[in-house]
Parts: sequence; structure tokens; C-alpha cells
Amino acid sequence: MRTIALSATPGKLLAIESSCDETAAAVVDDNLRVLSSVIASQTALHERFGGVVPEVASRAHVERILPVIDEALALARTRLDELQAIAVVTQPGLIGSLLVGLTAAKTLAMVLDIPLIAVNHIEAHIYACRMHAARDLFPAVGLVVSGGHTNLYDCRGPIDFELLGTTIDDAAGEAFDKVASVLGLAYPGGPSIQAAARAGNPRAFRFPRSFLKDERLEFSFSGLKTAVLYAVAGTPPAEYDPRLLPRERVADLAASFQEAVVDVLVGKCRQALRKCGRKTLCVGGGVAANERLREKLAEFAAADGVEVIVPPLELCTDNAAMSAIAWELIRAGRISDWDLDVTAGLVRRR
Repeated sequence: MRTIALSATPGKLLAIESSCDETAAAVVDDNLRVLSSVIASQTALHERFGGVVPEVASRAHVERILPVIDEALALARTRLDELQAIAVVTQPGLIGSLLVGLTAAKTLAMVLDIPLIAVNHIEAHIYACRMHAARDLFPAVGLVVSGGHTNLYDCRGPIDFELLGTTIDDAAGEAFDKVASVLGLAYPGGPSIQAAARAGNPRAFRFPRSFLKDERLEFSFSGLKTAVLYAVAGTPPAEYDPRLLPRERVADLAASFQEAVVDVLVGKCRQALRKCGRKTLCVGGGVAANERLREKLAEFAAADGVEVIVPPLELCTDNAAMSAIAWELIRAGRISDWDLDVTAGLVRRR
């Protein structure tokens, strides 16, 4: 770790996020005020594949990273020489995507001779709750639920996280994408299933809720995904045209699937809070934007007398503003060396 003296005057940092398929940059001051947040979405590039293609994602990051950074600085009315640090997500994620962000961040930090701060994407999702609440929330239990991760953490402090449990197969967001494909709905699956589910009956199909009554803090959504396929195409599945599925049936399937996912997520959060003796739950990640999950979390909070913090939608999906967690790392002296590298892949408890 490098040691660099920071100015006592109010500072600004530039945060860069390129862990998957969103190229993002933000300027955040040390009071956690988001001065700008710019996101270049790649959804249209990956839509025809039904999921993120790593090579396509990394090439798009190369094209977009500098314009996104320029726009973030311009919107924040901030010059490069006014920056006090550069924060960059280095894990977890797609290796090519992460390297694009890290290369840009290292170059800026070296040229400006300011600290380079490595940010964990998942921990930043939980820290988004701290930003939204505008007060200290820790200790707490954290749930990150996204396209690649469904993880529970015991958060003893803003940068002190212990992994409690993960999915053993598909993440919740991944299951949404795959079930959307089964039902002939658009990618990404989260918004399209949510829209279809509004007209459906969540009790029309009794889908499995894996591990819900098991004390292990683990998740599994692969069997649920398969159950939806069997409900559509039979056992074993026969060929079918999803475009010919009746709208009412699609709505019921979507609502029943969504309800099963939400029941498991809320149930495991309840278990984790009791196990850790916490009274605060912080929820982050793209699936945290799901309206049914937010409804059930609010019901759970009222019933159990706990506090549940879910950030606004713009802080749930991938963004660079949540990398304001870098200010906590700076105060703790966790400044990265120039040989900083990325850690690709998914977080799973082995």
C-alpha cells in the first residue's frame, strides 16, 4: 500500500465502474454528495444474445470510457486538477471489462499524482444504502442481489464485510433472464418479468422455494428456473414457440416465478438478521429495483421490527456513484499500489 497525505480541504474523487456491461463514471465529494453520475448502457448490444457477451462488453468499454469520464467531469464542473483521488472497481466482474476501467484509472492517477483506490463492486452496492440513508447504518446485514450475485454479508462496518452465504448455482438476476427467455419476454428479464407479473396471479403456480426452510444461508434458483420450463413445455420439455403462449398464462407464470424468488430472498434475510443479531438490513444490486421485492421487504420490516434500507433505482443498478465507498477506504489508509490488478469471476462461498 502507498501512503499519500491528503488535503484537509473538502475533496472530490472520480469513480470508474466497468465491471460488466455498464460503462460508468461519477464525481463524488467527501460528504458523499454525488456531483455527477454518467452511465453508458450496453443493453442494446447484448439483447440479441439474451445475456452479456464478455468480448462485446469489453470492446464497448474501450469505446465509451473516455467520453463517459469527460461527461462526468463536465457535469460536475470539476477539472482534473481538482480531483483528490481516483476510485475504480477491480472486482468481481468480467476480466476484460475490469481491465478497461483499471487502465483508465491508473493512467489518470499516475498523471495527476493522486491516490488510486480499489473498490469491490459488491461492497459498493451495500454502501449505496449508506449513501441513501445519509447516516451510519452499520453494523447490519447486507444482501446483494443482481445478475451475477445473490450474496448475504455480515457488515460490521462500512468496509468490514464477512460473507455469510451465496447462491450455489444461478443468481436471482440470472434466473430472471433465463425465465424471461422461456416465456418469450424481452431481455433483460427483470423489468420484463415484473411488467408481465403485474397482470398475473402469484399463486397460480406453486413453484419451489429452495432452502427456504433450511438454516443454511445459501440460495439456489436453478431448480426454480427448470420448474418454469416444465410448466411451459412439459416433462421432459417439448419444443414450443414462446410467441404462441397465451398472455394470461405468461402473466401467471411470471407472477408465480417472481413471488417464489422474492419469498426466498426475504426469508433468507430474516434468517441472516436473526443469526447475526442485527436489526438493520441493507439491500443492493439490480434486482433490488424489483417492485415486488421492495413491497415484501417493507412488509417484513414492519412485521419483524427491523430497518430495511433499499437505495433508489439509480443506485441499485450498476453505477459509479456507489464507489463513494472509496472515501472510507482512504480514511482507513487503504491506498492501492501501482501494481494493482483486477480479480475477475463471481463471488461464491466454497
